Amino acid sequence: MKNIFIVVFALVCFSVKAQEITSADVKFPPADPSPADIVYYPLNAPKAKNGDVTTPIIKIVYSRPQKKGRDIFGVLEQYGRVWRFGANESTEIRFFKKVSIGGKKIKSGAYSLFAIPNQDNWTIIVNKQIDRWGAFTYDQSKDVVRVNVPVKTLTKPIEYFSLTFTTKEKGANLIIGWDKTQVELPISF
Repeated sequence: MKNIFIVVFALVCFSVKAQEITSADVKFPPADPSPADIVYYPLNAPKAKNGDVTTPIIKIVYSRPQKKGRDIFGVLEQYGRVWRFGANESTEIRFFKKVSIGGKKIKSGAYSLFAIPNQDNWTIIVNKQIDRWGAFTYDQSKDVVRVNVPVKTLTKPIEYFSLTFTTKEKGANLIIGWDKTQVELPISF
């Protein structure tokens, strides 16, 4: 009986040892040069404390490419061509309630954002396709709305593609900035 106990104990110890994984066994991808980020409206929605009734109305998940000394719009991102609105996967926007963009009512749910940058204006596109890489499989037939917005030229460049919101009467403005370009997308709710 004593010998059986020793054999079982040895097998259990060997089995546990065999299941250990070292860091050399797993290959993790390197850090992405265009990190993912999230922006909410209201901006403080994810930081709500106990008793705070703030809930998100909009959530955007996007990747933030860097300028890195490059000319961006008109060079890296060609004028007149559909752009993924960031880097990596297409940017995803989630509406937690019905909103209106460019006079078009949009149901709550997840959508993608694309843009067609031009020198004086951009076309911002809300599209039904989600979980796609870039704009390589962009399908115009899945557009929910397209809105033209004017370009504002900044005096000081923005290194990372950046998104934020400002409050407006009965809604919010999505502010988009990168390099020396800024555009604003009004959203009503």
